[in-house]
Amino acid sequence: MLKKELRLKYFKLRENKSPKELLDLSLIIANNLLKIPIWSFNFYHIFLSISKKNEIDTQFILSILLGKDKNVVIPKTESDSSFTNYLLTDSVLLNENKWGVPEPIDGIEVSPSKIDVVFLPLLAFDKLGNRVGYGKGFYDRFLRECNPNVVKVGLSLFRAEEVITDIHEEDVPMDYCITPEKIYIF
Repeated sequence: MLKKELRLKYFKLRENKSPKELLDLSLIIANNLLKIPIWSFNFYHIFLSISKKNEIDTQFILSILLGKDKNVVIPKTESDSSFTNYLLTDSVLLNENKWGVPEPIDGIEVSPSKIDVVFLPLLAFDKLGNRVGYGKGFYDRFLRECNPNVVKVGLSLFRAEEVITDIHEEDVPMDYCITPEKIYIF
């Protein structure tokens, strides 16, 4: 399927999830994350959920990261095409941006080259590790700035599609995608 078709399909599927179902699935995804070999690293980039878009609730993953004393890095949108990464500390204040994304007002900036693991938001993905996001390219640009060995972990409420037919050379594939039912390794 084309990315445009997948966006429409998965926005509708996500829209139909109740708040309780979304929380339950988010907890299962967080627990499934514990089964992959990513816990020896230090810097973990994670997105903060847009609740009005029924995204996976990343609070469970945040709890795991903080419980394991990991350095958690969160993005702040700087323009319509890029973001800056900040260390999540007790003193970081959050504010919602124009898209409803909670983000830090300011803080300690972290270079993309220091980040070891990136948890990726997505709408859909395929069996080859390609993902479909919201279409602005934020994460593909960001991942190209990261260390070439950065581990890319998608988080999805749904199974993989067979193939996304309009992948571009700028699209960065994932290493893993975690769903409530299965762990995909690419």
